[in-house]
Amino acid sequence: MRLGLLAGPGDDWREGIEKVKIAEDLGVELVSTGEAWGKSAIPWLAAIALNTSRVTIGTSILNTYSRSPAAIAQDFAMLEELSDGRMLLGLGSSGAQVIEHFHGIPFKKPLTRIREYVEIFDTLIAGEKLNYEGEIYHLQRGFRLDYHRPRNKVPVYIAAITQKSIHQTGAIADGIFPIHWPKHLFGALRDDLAAGAKEAGRTDKTFTVAPYTRVAVLDGTDEDEARWRESRRLLQYYINRMGVFYWQMLERNGFAETVAKSREAWAQQDAEASIAAISDEMVRSCQVIGPIEEVREQLQERSTLGADIQMLYMPPGNPKEVGRWLEALMK
Repeated sequence: MRLGLLAGPGDDWREGIEKVKIAEDLGVELVSTGEAWGKSAIPWLAAIALNTSRVTIGTSILNTYSRSPAAIAQDFAMLEELSDGRMLLGLGSSGAQVIEHFHGIPFKKPLTRIREYVEIFDTLIAGEKLNYEGEIYHLQRGFRLDYHRPRNKVPVYIAAITQKSIHQTGAIADGIFPIHWPKHLFGALRDDLAAGAKEAGRTDKTFTVAPYTRVAVLDGTDEDEARWRESRRLLQYYINRMGVFYWQMLERNGFAETVAKSREAWAQQDAEASIAAISDEMVRSCQVIGPIEEVREQLQERSTLGADIQMLYMPPGNPKEVGRWLEALMK
């Protein structure tokens, strides 16, 4: 059972660093952070790189619109030097709301952009001359990115949940960050990645499946009901307030009835009914919830089903409390 941690800087970045160092000491393999409309991820990754020595450091995720592929390659060139080659680039398209109304960039051809972005990034990190003729990018002056390379390849993971994006991820990337992906379909996800790789001539390619994994530990107190509600609320939020991709994914993956009930209640402006419509089955399929012993069993089960690195959400609390929580999971 291999674990990662979704770890942003929080309100106090110094305390955030202490949490990351504890996670590294306990054997967490990957620490990553995302970026939407809040603080930049890049300076935080640099701080992690300078305060750790073993853990892989990544993004989960950066969008492919607000920075050019050359700009992110420049950022990662510096991060690779600071970390001595421990970086991982996690990418996604984000959505029209953020891309158009925060960054002011038209949200067009997201799959094409991701493909070209990864190909350009790989070229620059490898130290090759950049001559690229794509549908979006036309780069013909042969620029090279020169730096002290610990290696010539930075792994790229894609946050993909549609059939086309999963297939393309198999063709261009090294791993995948699935979000709210049902555990019984990890094997099918890997098969789809392999099919995309085969079509691209990458017949021997292996992939890392690193699903976002929300954990709720129940302790038999009055708080357990609130923990169940929060587990439901997170899924309800993605189904009803995050565009069409998540509810369509869950609908395709066996939860059409639950999705329909939640969306119907939301359309009627009944938020509580929309949350209550999320079934126990959906929660247990997409998340981990139960007493600590069952949580450990569920994490192990997910690993056996094909989750290579399970990306846990950073729990609340001070560094010592976070350390105790991680230790309890990893016994």
